[in-house]
Amino acid sequence: MTVKVAPGAGVREWFGLALLALPTVLLGLDVTVLYLVLPSMAEALNPSATQTMWIMDSYGFFIAGFLITMGTLGDRIGRRRLLMIGMAAFATVSVFAAFAPSAELLILARALLGVAGATLMPSTLSLISNMFADARERALAIGVWVTMFAVGMAAGPVVGGILVDVFWWGAAFLLAVPIAVVVLVGAKFALPEFADPHAGGLDLISVVLSLAALLPVVYVVKHISSHGLDLTAVVLLVVGVIAGVLFVRRQRRLVSPLLDVTLFADGAFSAALAVLLIGLVGVGGTMYLVTQYLQLVEGLSPFVAGLWMGPPALAMFAAAIGAPLLARRMRPGRVMAVMLGLSTLGYLLLATAGSGDTTRVVAGFAFVYLGLGAVAALGTDIVVGAAPASKSGSAAAMSETVQELGIAVGVALLGSLTTALYTGRMNPPAGTSTEVSGRLTESLSGALSVADEVPGDVIDTAKNVFTDGVNIASAIAGAAILTAVVLCMVALRHVDPLGDIGKPERTRGDVLD
Repeated sequence: MTVKVAPGAGVREWFGLALLALPTVLLGLDVTVLYLVLPSMAEALNPSATQTMWIMDSYGFFIAGFLITMGTLGDRIGRRRLLMIGMAAFATVSVFAAFAPSAELLILARALLGVAGATLMPSTLSLISNMFADARERALAIGVWVTMFAVGMAAGPVVGGILVDVFWWGAAFLLAVPIAVVVLVGAKFALPEFADPHAGGLDLISVVLSLAALLPVVYVVKHISSHGLDLTAVVLLVVGVIAGVLFVRRQRRLVSPLLDVTLFADGAFSAALAVLLIGLVGVGGTMYLVTQYLQLVEGLSPFVAGLWMGPPALAMFAAAIGAPLLARRMRPGRVMAVMLGLSTLGYLLLATAGSGDTTRVVAGFAFVYLGLGAVAALGTDIVVGAAPASKSGSAAAMSETVQELGIAVGVALLGSLTTALYTGRMNPPAGTSTEVSGRLTESLSGALSVADEVPGDVIDTAKNVFTDGVNIASAIAGAAILTAVVLCMVALRHVDPLGDIGKPERTRGDVLD
């Protein structure tokens, strides 16, 4: 067999990677900014507990629903073109979100941001896959890509906290505008255009079926965790499953499918997706609870809470860069298993923390992020590397779909579990009015809003009950991560170290200019 030697990346590719880092930073900013501005936003818009969860979830649900469509669309119309369209849309909707006058309109803005955001991640990742044909360079570039997401998550709370303290909660969304301007100006010069010249048209029936499969299922997850299994959940779950079956059957018949389902025949591809999903469920829910803990239990301002979130993000930064370097000498599955094993120590710390244990909570979350950095870098590289260059957009979309879905499901499951434990155990004192009792038992933020109307020990009890919920949720998440460790050791044990001598390299995609 003739071994193709992949060409090394040049100055334009590395400069293009720097430009592609900006949308990635933006999406990292968007995640942590919203977590930290949530209390200020809640005070201004007064959303219900359900509306608050939808403000958090709608972005992840819609970005997960549209990622497959957008990734494949990029393969057809050009990944740079789709990136520029999505960047302009993201900035425009961010302005709408910043000035949303009600919780309902903010939910709508978050949903639209999800649709726009669905164009960014697969576009940036597939462009990186095409620009860096060498396996080692590609893994390092993806590590940088993941690292920039970590940088955004680290900077988001600090920058967002400053904006909230100086201006108002909506100012945090306006960070998208200057970033979009730089990307739109520089893309034409720094990024080559890639597309699959043999791709057919976009099958609209497949688009509808993909949405009909994903959106009802993720809604059911949230609905069951909040309201239990009822007729609505059953009906929507049946609709989602039927749509999913029809979607897969249609993809098998199409010459140019929306999603190449034959990719799942690759065991490493499927296992890496499973590990990413499990890992992000734990991280998404834990992130939501930790940020609430820092502000609601410990009473930290958004700015100070953001500073405390810096060390965990730096741990993710180190893992995202270090894991691809370790994977040059060790099998990636083993590296991922070791790093995820370390992250279980973090879940253990979170499961045993109490009120006033800020250092323990932050240290625990740093271990959690250490595992995330390795899994995000190496898992993504395995998924994207398993696909031919012409299908890199579709593969990138699958990687991002499971990650965004994992975050959304994690927030829904662990957040709702903590809320259910809180409402079940929090009892208002005798003689409390109906309105105050409702706020006390609804959520910790609701209890803090009526702190002046109840004895101080009631608020202390509310904080302890919320912390107990965080403990239980963290223990469950840690147990799930242990299954991911086993999956890495078993299903990914045959994946070779990156850039093994004699291993064929993939060739670059079709360059249009």
